[in-house]
Amino acid sequence: MSAAAESAVIWHDAENGAYSGDLALWEELAAAAGGPILDLGCGTGRVALHLARRGHATVGVDTDPELIAALERRAEGLPLRGIVGDARSFELDEEIALALAPMQLAQLLAGSAERVECLECVSRHLAPAGRVALSIVESLPAAAEGPPPLPDVREVDGWVYSSLPLDAVDIGPEIVIQRLRQTVSPDGELSEEENEIRIRTLAAEELEREGVEAGLMPLPRRRIAATDLHVGSTVVLLGKAG
Repeated sequence: MSAAAESAVIWHDAENGAYSGDLALWEELAAAAGGPILDLGCGTGRVALHLARRGHATVGVDTDPELIAALERRAEGLPLRGIVGDARSFELDEEIALALAPMQLAQLLAGSAERVECLECVSRHLAPAGRVALSIVESLPAAAEGPPPLPDVREVDGWVYSSLPLDAVDIGPEIVIQRLRQTVSPDGELSEEENEIRIRTLAAEELEREGVEAGLMPLPRRRIAATDLHVGSTVVLLGKAG
């Protein structure tokens, strides 16, 4: 693996791997689905591995081949496979019972047209009565008083990788999330860079309308509670006719 590819995997693990606040809901939905699960934007497998270890046949899709390669290395012996593909245009050779879009994947798409394209692609792969569950952040909570957040930290071969949340700002059409990434070598040399992610502002009602446009029907929403380090999320549920 190249240094750049290894770095992508390490930062993805550091900034996403420890989050578990949504896993109970995904596990509940997977148990009720009774069939194969699709994890959109699976990364290195935070959700997909959790479900596969509990016996759920799972497919992970991500655009980054290095993240998929890491997932497949970790999935040895599990009912899990990874596919390099785009959430708007992937191709599977099986029907799925449940598609999951954790961690605001829907808000990384450029706008309504891309979200509808994604939902249409998912719908084509859904079995009758299948479901889609999409986690979104509708708004940022008011700033809370208290100590600043702790960084996400990971150590690999003597190197320490630290990612410190700096700010999250709602600028209207987007929410801008800023982090400071610091790397400390085994010799103690420090390097750092700022990292920024922009997600599109999105309301549950809008996503449900887009689901209808894609041929799906809205189902009762679910909620993922906030944690000390993560804001809460709304989970939009959409169903395919049986």
